[in-house]
Amino acid sequence: MNHPSLRSLGVPPNAWYVDAAIADLTRPPLDPQLITLATETKTLRLDLAKAAILVIDMQNDFCHPDGWLASIGVDVSPARQPIAPLQGLLPVLRNAQVPVIWLNWGNRPDLMNISPATRHVYNATGDGVGLGDRLPNGALVLMKDSWAAAVVDELELKPEDIAVDKYRMSGFWDTPLDSILRNLSRTTLFFTGVNADQCVMATLQDANFLGYDCILLQDCTATTSPEFCWQATLYNVKQCFGFVSNSHALIDGIKTISPSN
Repeated sequence: MNHPSLRSLGVPPNAWYVDAAIADLTRPPLDPQLITLATETKTLRLDLAKAAILVIDMQNDFCHPDGWLASIGVDVSPARQPIAPLQGLLPVLRNAQVPVIWLNWGNRPDLMNISPATRHVYNATGDGVGLGDRLPNGALVLMKDSWAAAVVDELELKPEDIAVDKYRMSGFWDTPLDSILRNLSRTTLFFTGVNADQCVMATLQDANFLGYDCILLQDCTATTSPEFCWQATLYNVKQCFGFVSNSHALIDGIKTISPSN
C-alpha cells in the first residue's frame, strides 16, 4: 500500500493495489463510522461504512397521479408519503458516504424476460393496461428509460448514486444488486420505498436469506395495499427478517458518529 507505484484496481474496499511486480490483495477496510440506532425491538450498533440504503420503486408508475397504478384506479397517495422523509434522509446519508441505491422496475422493450405470471399481476384479464402497454400520456408501463419508469421528480438521482433495474418484485432476482453490494462490502441494508408488502418485502426477505442485515425504515416506506398488509409486513420484518426503525432515529444516530468506537 505504501509503495508509490501501486495503483488501485477495483472499488474500495474491494480493491487490489498493483504495479508490474506487486499485487496487494489485503483490501484495507474503510474507516469505521459507528452509530447506535434505536429500533422497535432492540438498539443496534452498526457501521455506516458497511451500510447502504435501497430506495425501491419510487417511480412515476407507482407514485404519480398520471402513472400506471393511478390510471387503473389505485389511490397512490399512500405511495407518495415516503417522498418527504427521503428528501430529508438521503442528503444526510450521502454526506456520510453511504451508497444510495435506486432499485426500480425497468423492463426490456420486448419483455422477453417477463413471465406470464408476472404480467398477470395487474392485467388478470389480458385486455387491461399491463407491463409495456401505453398509458394515456403515451408512456410505456415500467419500460426502461420511459417516463413511467422514472423516479418521481421530487426525488433526485445524484451522479454518485447507483441505479439498478429489476424485473421481479425481488430486486435480487436476475439483477446485479448482490454483486454490487458485495463489491462495496456493504452488509447492512436500509430498506425504503413501495410497496412495502410487495417489492420492498420481497427484496428484504431475499436480502435476509443472502445474509444481509436488514432494517426497514418505516416512515420512508409505504403501500397502496390494505392496512392489514402493512401491519403484517411490519410484524414479519420484526419477527423473522430484521428490524424496524425510522429516518429520524437514523439521522440522530449519524449525528453521534464515532470514528473509532
